Amino acid sequence: QVQLVESGGGLVQAGGSLRLSCAASGRTFSRFVMGWFRQVSGKEREFVATITWSAGTTYYADSVKGRFTISRDNAKNTVYLQMNSLKPEDTAVYYCAATRDGIQSASYYAAIPRYNYWGQGTQVTVAS
Repeated sequence: QVQLVESGGGLVQAGGSLRLSCAASGRTFSRFVMGWFRQVSGKEREFVATITWSAGTTYYADSVKGRFTISRDNAKNTVYLQMNSLKPEDTAVYYCAATRDGIQSASYYAAIPRYNYWGQGTQVTVAS
């Protein structure tokens, strides 16, 4: 079974930065597409960013382009989300997700149904 564990969340002031980490189990990490999603209580989970294996590309939600950066360290089975210039609107529980890579471009993975595995989430709170 593939397990994902997020960390790095916390409380920051508007304009600040955080780096989230997602540690994945298994030896198939390098063949997985990894994604970050976020969810506010009472609202649907929304896409944030993804990084592919087969295409080796990244894709971001318009709301975070230029501010967030997704990256991966396959040797450590870890994916990161560097979040800069944080806004109160970024406050949410952030979830890491993974799925076996296919032939689609990165934008294909900007949807919840694409993913098979999910972490438990880490809280990010941005204060004004």
